[in-house]
Amino acid sequence: MEKLFAPWRMEYIKCGGTAADGCIFCDKPKEPDMRSNLVLHVDPQVLVIMNRFPYNNGHLMVVPRKHVSSLDNLSESELLALFNMVRISTGILRETCRPEGFNVGMNIGRVAGAGIDAHIHVHVVPRWNGDTNFMPILGETKVVSEHLLSTYDGMLPYFQKINSSRI
Repeated sequence: MEKLFAPWRMEYIKCGGTAADGCIFCDKPKEPDMRSNLVLHVDPQVLVIMNRFPYNNGHLMVVPRKHVSSLDNLSESELLALFNMVRISTGILRETCRPEGFNVGMNIGRVAGAGIDAHIHVHVVPRWNGDTNFMPILGETKVVSEHLLSTYDGMLPYFQKINSSRI
């Protein structure tokens, strides 16, 4: 029998997939260690953070800095910044991960599947032909083939270029 080693899944199982206290989208960008928090980009209107419990390698979340639970509570400039960063993020993922497509979407509200429903965010999930196999069906397990920090390290230089070009 083959064994899969995915130690980060236990954290998800124990916390039920939700943050214990506070808001990770508000709190993590304020902490000094961006790498351990998987934060790739922070600017006054948006941030990009890797999903600690990814559906696929390179799974990012693009998040408005304003803590809101609805798109209705964002200004036009905040909406533009949010979706402009989604566009930039897909470009970076194309360069670093070479996906064949993307799932881009939002789960707004707990009933719609939002794990963090108090702070909206856009999921950007790279997809490859054949990336779904028997594991999710039979084992209720998704195989993520690269360590999160390796993926982070590969994307960080591209996001740093964005940061330096906006200064």
